[in-house]
Amino acid sequence: MSAPSEPFNRRLFLLASLGGLLILAVVVLRPFLVPVLWACILVYVTWPLYLRLRTRLAGRPNLSALLMTILLALVLLLPVVWVLLLMRSEAADVYQKLMAQVNQGHVNLPPEVRRLPWVGERIGAFFDRINADPAALQAEIRNGGNWLIDHAADLLGGVGRNLAKMGFALLTAFFLYRDGEAFVVQVREVMGRMLGRRADDYVEAMGATTRAVVYGIVLTAVAQGLLSGIGYAVAGVEGAVFLGAVTTLIAMVPFGTPFAWGSVALWLLLQGKVAAAIGLALWGALVVSWIDNIIRPMVISSATRIPFVIVMFGVLGGLAAFGMVGLFLGPVILAVMLAVWREWLEDAQEHQQELPPS
Repeated sequence: MSAPSEPFNRRLFLLASLGGLLILAVVVLRPFLVPVLWACILVYVTWPLYLRLRTRLAGRPNLSALLMTILLALVLLLPVVWVLLLMRSEAADVYQKLMAQVNQGHVNLPPEVRRLPWVGERIGAFFDRINADPAALQAEIRNGGNWLIDHAADLLGGVGRNLAKMGFALLTAFFLYRDGEAFVVQVREVMGRMLGRRADDYVEAMGATTRAVVYGIVLTAVAQGLLSGIGYAVAGVEGAVFLGAVTTLIAMVPFGTPFAWGSVALWLLLQGKVAAAIGLALWGALVVSWIDNIIRPMVISSATRIPFVIVMFGVLGGLAAFGMVGLFLGPVILAVMLAVWREWLEDAQEHQQELPPS
């Protein structure tokens, strides 16, 4: 009686050991999971470019992976440096102009703003306090500067952690470029043993969804940032290029774009430029935000056969659960779930058709 139970006990011990090792591996790798996920997404999206580069370099994987990693680092870092430099110059200009008006004893506030329902009186009272006591505003600004100095260590620590994560992501990207094909073969083999003949369908669903989500989100954000920048320039807003870049970043989040151009339109209204504010608001509502309803569903839903509402829930839920990487991870999870659901339904239908009629 003990012979049949011995293989079962051995298998149970093996599964428990593998489960324990898997939990320990997740604990050890947990600080690196987000950089690794970012690296996987970026490498997958740029893989065709890497293959072309490797072909031109006569199949030299190390050099090709190194050059692609350097290119990826430039693409990620240069926009950040450019935005920071623009923020520095724009913030200095805004501060000088605001302080010039405060030192003169008045900050111009259009009468139309004071007549706004619910908020007009509060805005007017705030600016009246500034005009009555400019030194109080300067004291608040100095207090804010002192607070920033006191918390500079925390801010620098956050910047350092993000740079370290980017470094780990780029390091992972190098090895994924170099050994990615062998890794994919191993993943397909493991999934084939676990899921059977449907494993390739699940892998294809993951790949198609990742590619479509990345392209859909990025293309939509770039288009909205470009159109917003044009609207800012026509409206006469200073720093239109910088604001367009900020709008591009905000547009990565669904329904985030109206907060960008809406804030600029409100600023124009506060400055008394009513026509420019109304024109920018109309441009944002009728053109910029409408692009989101065209490009994103067209690229994502049509490429993956996934309803856009599921993609939207995946983006928002992924963002809440995993942070920025959840923008891409959330839709992929829901897409794989939907692919499994469809495959199960197809299996059930095929099984029914194979049954002999009763």
